[in-house]
Amino acid sequence: MPAVLEIEGLRKTYKSRRRGTRNALDGFDMRVDAGQVHGFLGPNGSGKTTTLRTLLGLIRPDGGRMVLLGHEVPAALPTVAGQVGAIVESPQFFPHFSARDTLSLLAGAGEVPATRVDEVLELVGLRDRAGERVKTYSLGMKQRLAVASALLKKPKLLILDEPANGLDPGGIREMRTLMRNLAESGMTVVLSSHILGEIQLICDSVTIISLGRRVAFGPVDEVLAQHSSGAVRIRLEAVSDLPAATETLTRAGIRVTGHPDHLMLAGVDKPASVTRLLAEQNLYVSELAPIAVDLESVFLELTATAPVPGQHRQVDESMKVGGTGQPGPAGGGWGA
Repeated sequence: MPAVLEIEGLRKTYKSRRRGTRNALDGFDMRVDAGQVHGFLGPNGSGKTTTLRTLLGLIRPDGGRMVLLGHEVPAALPTVAGQVGAIVESPQFFPHFSARDTLSLLAGAGEVPATRVDEVLELVGLRDRAGERVKTYSLGMKQRLAVASALLKKPKLLILDEPANGLDPGGIREMRTLMRNLAESGMTVVLSSHILGEIQLICDSVTIISLGRRVAFGPVDEVLAQHSSGAVRIRLEAVSDLPAATETLTRAGIRVTGHPDHLMLAGVDKPASVTRLLAEQNLYVSELAPIAVDLESVFLELTATAPVPGQHRQVDESMKVGGTGQPGPAGGGWGA
């Protein structure tokens, strides 16, 4: 499958008197194949936005190689710009313009047929509100308008930074459906989001960045499988057998955490062996359930943002599954 986006060894260093030298990107690699919805994940300050802005020619890199749609950038940006739609950070719109006027203005500037305006309004669910002024729009509606502007040119590659920001659960579901429909139509979508549960649902593959380096890459199911913890929950036919089961399993080298009515086991390669081991001691299992790892736990582990047991850590609400986060600074619309 051909790559629509390739990044190899990307480097970007910032220097300041107060902070000294900081490597925002430290040999970062990324690959996105055609027709995929690809999740691009990283905590604040990881280099995620720097990567997107560098890819789109908004920041000059210090080293590395970038290819968009088979053309090396930034040199070939004039060639590929019309085939790439991107919203990086939150664009600003004229508040007194309607959504239809806004998109018509952008379509005219980009030599896009006027009929495309109503098509993209329909795609993002704004057709019935298209005549209202943008200043009356909620944050979620402005997000939809931003996505509509990026779709005007029917791009081959769509890059979206936090497209579900400000959307209610129904709006998030509609955005998910839109992303999947676009991919099925042949478009490639790169999606950055803090809503990790949504990324797990919608994306074919992911790249996780931390401290300017790639720490995970591949199909979502493979990334999850690679970081499976081997955790298993077991219940016994008699709760009174839990202490004896704990002793038996611990003696076998299995890490056991006790609970009032069950045990949690860690590092179990073959769950069925647990049942056999306990049965040999006349301890009988009524439930054995491997605990599936999710993208949120993998993300927290790989980016070193997982809470340390016994240590208080302030949680960024935008990093929770289902969190909405807040928009970045104004500007960043590209390719409309």
